[in-house]
Amino acid sequence: MLTTVTDEEPARRPETHAASHSVSLERGLSILDAFTGDRSVLGIADLARAVGLNKSTTHRYVATLTSLQYLQQDPETKKYFLGPRAVDLGFAAIDSMELTRVTGPLLQALADETGFTISAAVADGPDVVYVDRRRSSRRTSLAMDLNLHVGSRLPAYCTSMGKVLLAYRDPATLRQILDRTDMARRGPKTITNREQLLAALAKVRQSGIAVNDEELAPGLRSFSAPVRDRSGEVVAAINVAVYLTLAPTSVEALAGRLEGPLRRTAAEISRRLGYRPPA
Repeated sequence: MLTTVTDEEPARRPETHAASHSVSLERGLSILDAFTGDRSVLGIADLARAVGLNKSTTHRYVATLTSLQYLQQDPETKKYFLGPRAVDLGFAAIDSMELTRVTGPLLQALADETGFTISAAVADGPDVVYVDRRRSSRRTSLAMDLNLHVGSRLPAYCTSMGKVLLAYRDPATLRQILDRTDMARRGPKTITNREQLLAALAKVRQSGIAVNDEELAPGLRSFSAPVRDRSGEVVAAINVAVYLTLAPTSVEALAGRLEGPLRRTAAEISRRLGYRPPA
């Protein structure tokens, strides 16, 4: 049986796709993949050949990627090259790889010291994205399984790592993020009022520690500290998560036990990323 390739179909396509597979996303990413070190400027015809699409279909995808700033067009040659959004993604990937290379052994050591689960996350708009997660190797581990893993996303406003990452944003960026945030109730103590959240973030900046006391889920507490890069910018947060059933004590008692090791680990990660506190 012959298959007719239409304007919407690639000339080469896999025989089957999973139900969750996005052909449009695959095409867009394949166009970005066509740009390499020795082929950094490409025209529509070049891209069409590289990704196996006809020119009109390729042009539609390129126009979308250009409007989103993943591509830019040279006004004289009409050819395309990678735009600022693509460049930002590349640097973010490099930063994440450097971050996880540094955090891995230190987070594992903290997990083994405390017995609790330790995580690291970075900001992505109104969310946090987990980039590392470690459980204690101690037999008497107090770790818990929240069904979270590297790549998991949670809203920033109701998580301790999110509050750290929000607290050190510049006011204009923070305002834009909160404008996009639905501060729905997630746990019994979720902060759903914007002014109350801003007050909580001010306390984080003052103390250097964020506390989540059943704001994300019932019975869950966590403590977070900021991680800084060589420029002093807060680029990540690390946290220790505790279930009330595993440590049925006050927030103050837990803080007295966990804040010291948490601060020490965050400071060492920051030091290895090149941060030097002002004298």
